[in-house]
Amino acid sequence: MNPIAILAAISGEQVLYAIIWLIVAGLVFWVIQWAINQIGIPEPFNKIVRVILVLLVAIVCINVLLSLAGHPLIKW
Repeated sequence: MNPIAILAAISGEQVLYAIIWLIVAGLVFWVIQWAINQIGIPEPFNKIVRVILVLLVAIVCINVLLSLAGHPLIKW
């Protein structure tokens, strides 16, 4: 399929929804990261929690971008 046709199919409302969703998710993940730093988890576990958090952020971002094209990884 032509990439231009796919981009034309994305509505402005979907893009606005995705941007708002990413901002809210980013704030939530930032608060979680801040809480992890404030709690003071011991070092090996702190890195494990950070890696898990980064993976979750990546999955959420990929899911939002794929949902714009109509093929989300996870249906909420």
